This record gives sequence, structure tokens and C-alpha cells, in this order.
Amino acid sequence: MSADARGPILLLFDIDGTLLRRAATEHAEALRQALREVHGVDIAGTRPGISPAGRTDGEIARLLLTLLGIPAKQIDERATDVRIACCEAFAQLGPADLSDKVLPGMAALLDQLEERDDVVTSLVTGNYEAVARLKLRAAGIGDHFRPGQGGFGSDAEDRTLLPPIARRRAGEDGVPFPRERTIVIGDTPRDIACARADEVRVVAVATGPCDASELQDADAVARDGRELATVLGAWLPA
Repeated sequence: MSADARGPILLLFDIDGTLLRRAATEHAEALRQALREVHGVDIAGTRPGISPAGRTDGEIARLLLTLLGIPAKQIDERATDVRIACCEAFAQLGPADLSDKVLPGMAALLDQLEERDDVVTSLVTGNYEAVARLKLRAAGIGDHFRPGQGGFGSDAEDRTLLPPIARRRAGEDGVPFPRERTIVIGDTPRDIACARADEVRVVAVATGPCDASELQDADAVARDGRELATVLGAWLPA
């Protein structure tokens, strides 16, 4: 599948499980602290059975609070407070160095993409934006993703809304970046679903909690960053 040659290509990267692996421990604790601070509930020791993979921070918070019996109206009214508290907690808890969490081949791929003038690298992640930026900076790859760009869990609880937000921010003169020149890159079926909802292409990488057999609905599946570079090499303009 070749890319449209009439302009640059927008690549929307997920973070956890795609760019970074096992970099969410302090993030999860920051969200727990935020729920205690804002709602007075403690999920430590509970077994909610909620997989965070591919979900936004706001959605995870809502699911946990709902299981604990918090009314939807209260969840809605305090969602901004939870976001702020979570980001503040992560700023204190987040490791200063996450460079060892960058998945194999990803740093080299980002360096290669940086050298191209026909590619724009951006983000579509369920992380609240402040958390996402702190993680990427600690990992040493934050400079590849410009401020003011991307779609984040702080923009919407519903992940399917994030690619359109990222395309709008990447566009010009009020016109969103074209769908036919946009590619989502993620590691879960929810990443695939959000790309399909916006009718853009998607590459899945089997570097997160899902193996390749669970990612077959993507346009292509890569085993790691090196294989992803090969896939994108075939799609991007020569």
C-alpha cells in the first residue's frame, strides 16, 4: 500500500506498548493517588479486572470509579480535577530516566523519520498530555513530537475521537490533515479501532500486551520497531 505523494504523511504514534514498554507503573500510581485525592476512594487492594491497554486515562478512571459506586454525575463534574491531580502526582512520581524503556528499533526509527521533510511525527495516546510529555522527555525521545500537536486522553475519554483531534491540530488554515495521508501506529485492538473510526490507515506493532494474531484487523502488523521501519518504508514516498 503506497502513501499519497501529494504531501507529507502524518504518523500518529501511541506511547505505552508502542514506543515504551513497562513505563506505566508510576503512571498507574499517580492515577490511584488522584482518585483518592479527588473522590476519597482507594482502589489499592481491589481487583477491578480492567485492562488499561488502549484505554484513555479518563476512561480508566471512570471505569474504576463506577465499580466503586461513584455516580456518573460526580465523575463528570470532577473529571478535570482528576486529570490535574494525576498529572501533578506523575510529575512527582515519574522516573527521571526512562531511556531503558524505549522499545527496540523505535529510537532509530524516530531519528530516521526526523531527517525526512515529508513526514510529520505526532501522537495519539490515552495518556493525559502532561503525563505523555513527561514520559517521552524522560525516555529521551520527546523532541520528536512537537508541542501543540497530537491527540491525548486529556482531550477526550473516547479514544476514537483522538485521531480527528490530532489531524485537526496538524492541519492548516482550519482544514484537518487529510485522512489519506494519516497513519496510526499502536499495539492494541483499541488503537486499530480508533483508526478505523476515523477511516485512516493503521499499523499494529506486537510489542505490547497483544500478539500478532490479535492485531490482524490492522493494515499491517510489525513485530518490533525494526519491522515497523520496513513497513513504513514501503508506504512512505520514495
